[in-house]
Amino acid sequence: MKQSRRNFLTQLGLLSAAPLLASSDLLAATLPAPAIQYGYAAITWGNDIKQSILDISSLGFKGIQLRANAFTEFGQKPDELIKLLKASKLKLAMYSSGNANINTGNDEAEIAKHVESANFVKMLGGSRMQVTNSSRPKSGMVSQEDLIKYGQLLTEIGKRTASIGIETTYHNHMGQLGQTPEEIETILKHTDPKYIGLLLDIAHYQQGGGNPAQAIHKYKDRIKCMHIKDVKNTADDKSYIFVELGQGRVDLPAVFAALKAIDYSKYAIVELDAVPVKGRTPLESGQITKDYLINKLGIRI
Repeated sequence: MKQSRRNFLTQLGLLSAAPLLASSDLLAATLPAPAIQYGYAAITWGNDIKQSILDISSLGFKGIQLRANAFTEFGQKPDELIKLLKASKLKLAMYSSGNANINTGNDEAEIAKHVESANFVKMLGGSRMQVTNSSRPKSGMVSQEDLIKYGQLLTEIGKRTASIGIETTYHNHMGQLGQTPEEIETILKHTDPKYIGLLLDIAHYQQGGGNPAQAIHKYKDRIKCMHIKDVKNTADDKSYIFVELGQGRVDLPAVFAALKAIDYSKYAIVELDAVPVKGRTPLESGQITKDYLINKLGIRI
């Protein structure tokens, strides 16, 4: 009887603990980090590219994402930027090539901008760049025709950059063509996977009404890069703001569990568009995110 009672109490204790063991936070605490390469986006530093390189390196990240302003500053002197990256032991994980817009009346000019970016990325030793757009109507519904047209434009850009050795990736984004999961699906359906990969931004996907962890499984064969990002609701007209990891409502443990499940091993780039708290520095925001990754998720960057 004593043994049976002991077994019963043991089983009862396990059952009582089951909800706790099933929580995403506890799961994440015991989840081995997948073989992901970690980077950090320079966007938080605005136009202070040199400081972004120094700070991101000091945080311990191995990769950096630069924007088109890097071409503005270093396009005529790429060796200087190469030297800065090398001294800080940073690789160019991703380059933001800017918008490719439909209905401009000059697709060739749109394509040419990104071919120029691809050549710059090649000089810097990178291999991928992202493309966005500003073609979403200011009011009314997005037409299927525009989504299809955008997918076709992306494919043409991807073909041209592939000939240079640079892979073009589509970046889903709020306020653009590809704001909702349904729009993203249509765009990707009308791109050639041989030439266009997906840069999945989990915060934009969440804000657009999607489930990022589910998207990782759905697009496991298309994802070439990740933007690891968090978002929370606000009381103002914008209704949301991007924040440091762990400060918002994206289920980050579920995201990393999904990445582990698909054996993802490419770049996961932390991105924070702007410092969300007045008086805080980009470096301090970076440290908050780094602490979350290390202390909450057990991830080594």
